[in-house]
Amino acid sequence: MVITERRTDLAVEERELLGEDIRGVDYCAERIGGLPVERLHIRTQRASQLLKKPVGNYVTVQLPPLTDSIRDTDARVKALSEEIGRLLPVNGLVLVAGLGNIEITSDALGPKTASKVLATRHIPGEIARSTGLDRLRAVAVMHTGVTGQTGIETGELLRGVVKNIRPSAMIAVDALASRRLERLGCTVQISDTGISPGAGVGNRRARIDRDTMGIPVIAIGVPTVVDALTLAFDLLDIDDEKQGLELSKTVSPQGRGMVVTPKEIDLLTDRAARLISLSVNMALQNDIDTEDLLNLL
Repeated sequence: MVITERRTDLAVEERELLGEDIRGVDYCAERIGGLPVERLHIRTQRASQLLKKPVGNYVTVQLPPLTDSIRDTDARVKALSEEIGRLLPVNGLVLVAGLGNIEITSDALGPKTASKVLATRHIPGEIARSTGLDRLRAVAVMHTGVTGQTGIETGELLRGVVKNIRPSAMIAVDALASRRLERLGCTVQISDTGISPGAGVGNRRARIDRDTMGIPVIAIGVPTVVDALTLAFDLLDIDDEKQGLELSKTVSPQGRGMVVTPKEIDLLTDRAARLISLSVNMALQNDIDTEDLLNLL
């Protein structure tokens, strides 16, 4: 057998690679608002090691292609906001962090999403009451950038912010990697296990999760790239070691990693950011009428 890692950030794809019957993993599929939803709960450390994903809950929502238009009252927004809301604490400040590099289109999902999330922590109580906004939940928003831009690990930056503003939870939004082209731009993964930035393309950074941050971390992502070597192995269905080594040399010459992304990635990223930001806003501000919330955005 070829020894090569099929890189993916999606828990359901790791399950596909291992087979459907994995001890210590609960799985169910359903439809919500016409959308296929897969729920995967990793219960044991052994299952966690097999799937290469932390113990916890993963919700994968399959969508029509995100290159289609997104309406404010879209059923996709309602479905995602409800899934996010189930993982949020009832009360308290929430920090929304957009991870990734705004200068690279396929990695810009986090920053673009964060720029559309309503920040309310800075609104004093008296002003909120006088303007009728006293039902707004306190939300802080930040773009983390990447280590190559800031010289600071994303986890270090977030720990400093968490220590100072003491949120009750964090929502981390980032672009993901899939192992299949058909999942790009039409899949959203939501989990309560945090995130390892760059893991899907072999650039794994320090984890951002409850253990490192000291608060619940809800991770939301959309696959925007496929690792080229992973894609090649899947498409060609190679299981011969010699052929695998030759393919690795061809696809990754001199060890240089390559990724594949759709030609319409700019539109895909913009639409995905709009969809996720609307869903996050509605999940966070569920005491506000949808129309009033949209007027604030």
